[in-house]
Amino acid sequence: MYCTRCGTQLESDSNFCSKCGTKSAFAQSASEQSKQTSQEQSFYEQPSYNQQSTQQEYTQPSEQKSKLVAGLLQIFLGWLGLGRFYLGYTGIAVAQLLVSVLTLGIGAIWPLIDGILILTGSVATDAKGVPLKD
Repeated sequence: MYCTRCGTQLESDSNFCSKCGTKSAFAQSASEQSKQTSQEQSFYEQPSYNQQSTQQEYTQPSEQKSKLVAGLLQIFLGWLGLGRFYLGYTGIAVAQLLVSVLTLGIGAIWPLIDGILILTGSVATDAKGVPLKD
């Protein structure tokens, strides 16, 4: 590669001409590449239209679960974990079912207390993070 100003032959890894100090074409292209890379990164960091629309879908009132339904399901059929299944917490629901069955019904106190907590507002969101409606 040669210097664009004085024509001196440059080493392949040189950023400046050793004779006149002009920035080499290689250094210019590297700085242009870094600018382009930073522009690409900022483009990819911005949320796409699809990501924004899915976030808006969850906040629509039709997607919200009822606090009353979840609480009553948990109080009356909580030993089956139905209130937690309704809210999308499958892990807790399965655990409540297993505890209730394995303790021959004594473990059903846990879902009863859990149902009361849901009704009082201690559990404020479903598994997706959508707030429960009253």
